[in-house]
Amino acid sequence: GIVAIRYEMIHETRIIRLDSTPRTGLRTLMGEGRGRFEGDTLVVETIGFDPRSTYRNGSPKMKLTERFKPVAADKIEWSMTVDDSETWARPWTFAMNLVHDESQPLFEYACHEGNYGLANILTAARAEEAAAKKK
Repeated sequence: GIVAIRYEMIHETRIIRLDSTPRTGLRTLMGEGRGRFEGDTLVVETIGFDPRSTYRNGSPKMKLTERFKPVAADKIEWSMTVDDSETWARPWTFAMNLVHDESQPLFEYACHEGNYGLANILTAARAEEAAAKKK
């Protein structure tokens, strides 16, 4: 009855109902999506975005229609159509492939001590390498 999409950034989880349950009318940061399958393609229509988070400064009437279509064992074509006549002259769409690649490590999305974390990690690693060379 639902699809859950977990995002790497901030580890957000988006819950998409696949039934005809009435929408709550609440405005949330991710909006309120309803999904259905058209063949093997998941189609998600989302409305009800909190005005502080609407995509590209769209209006409260904005609707996003996403399509998740498997095109290979490790690839999904994701397209999104933005429909908001109060903001744009006509609906517009973009698409990209989402690829599962085991060789690409996931990086933790976390505070890095004022963005010094990575520099400090690399500095420490170079110091350890230099100490190992001296031995």
